[in-house]
Amino acid sequence: MSEAFEQMNQFFNELDGLKLVERKSYIGGGVRRENSAEHSWQLAMAAWQLARRFDLALDEEKLLKMALVHDLGEIDAGDTFLYATERADAHIVERNGVLRLAEHPGNTVPELTEVWDEQEDGISPEARLLKVVDRILPLLLNIGSEGRAWRDMGVKAGQVKEKHAFIADEFPDLHRWLMQKIERAIALGWLPE
Repeated sequence: MSEAFEQMNQFFNELDGLKLVERKSYIGGGVRRENSAEHSWQLAMAAWQLARRFDLALDEEKLLKMALVHDLGEIDAGDTFLYATERADAHIVERNGVLRLAEHPGNTVPELTEVWDEQEDGISPEARLLKVVDRILPLLLNIGSEGRAWRDMGVKAGQVKEKHAFIADEFPDLHRWLMQKIERAIALGWLPE
């Protein structure tokens, strides 16, 4: 039994690598950049909250599992900035990282890859909500830091609007609210046209 616990401990140490993946968004109004583990936790909490806010008929357990695994592939691939021009193979490297973790002798969740695949490619209500929340959290962090990551990375308003346009189909009221935030950021000079 102690060998099984040791393998689980090694697996937990592998998962700890997600804390080392630095993202571009600043937390705490610009104190420091967030890491992917922090983002995954916030994604789970925000998705859960929005599922309740919009009274969505979905499986909350499935939603939370998807949020927990959605960035696991970044342990091997690193974070890919949303506005990066080169994103072609990120999905492949991330999926290979998830496969590696799924095959780890300390992993006791056989559906790890299946859950990751669904959140990545799925059209379930859970996957669709997760994609919306995953997109809005960095935007809100940028608003909170007066556009610091946008300015650091040379992001323009048109790029932000384009990447958030799909939300109008899923949650029109939320999309309108986000567009107000974007217009305010433009007006204040945090996000250039």
